[in-house]
Amino acid sequence: MKDHIVTSFGEELKDLAARVVEMGGLAETLVKDSVSGLLRADSELARRTIAADKRLDEMQNQLEEQCISVIARRQPMASDLREVIAAMRISNDLERIGDMAKNISKRTLAIEGSFSCKQLALGVEHMSDLALEQLKAVLDAYTSGDLEVVSLVHNRDNEIDALYNSIFRQLLTYMMEDPRNITMCAHLLFCAKNIERIGDHATNIAENIYYMVSGNHLPMDRPKVEEIEISE
Repeated sequence: MKDHIVTSFGEELKDLAARVVEMGGLAETLVKDSVSGLLRADSELARRTIAADKRLDEMQNQLEEQCISVIARRQPMASDLREVIAAMRISNDLERIGDMAKNISKRTLAIEGSFSCKQLALGVEHMSDLALEQLKAVLDAYTSGDLEVVSLVHNRDNEIDALYNSIFRQLLTYMMEDPRNITMCAHLLFCAKNIERIGDHATNIAENIYYMVSGNHLPMDRPKVEEIEISE
């Protein structure tokens, strides 16, 4: 009977992990589609991305309820408890990544009709490629438990921050040179900020995976780029 209970609990933990991986796949898709919609001025893709974010919200709510149920029924300890808590925390970061993608798509709809110079979006595209690379790497590490990859993702967050600062200054220059660019550039600035936040959430996921696997926290004394803050 005891072996049956242990086996059943193991299956529940596997199911939680599978749900996190599924959420991660959807979050990646939403980010890709949101940036693609922005670069192509594709309003239909932007609307589909906004609608698809609701599914990610639902998945996060279901996973959180499942985690609470597992804790209440199984009272896990040590590494088992870390797995459940990590699943809950990572799902929250993935849900927030979906929100960032939705925000980018909303900006795409706002830009519609005035987005004429795609050169302005190249920096945003490069930034999104880097953020997606970070997200994919950390989601793979969640499955493999590769702490070397986790540490690398954690330490590379500064690259996204530095690129964001560069984009901020570039777009600010465009706005100063021609006031007609102000509206479009302002929207692109908020898109860039959302991508920078996606990088932050990938870093959060890395930290949670490291703790889940090792029981220790990643060192927090890494060099940090001073970010230029904007708020909506």
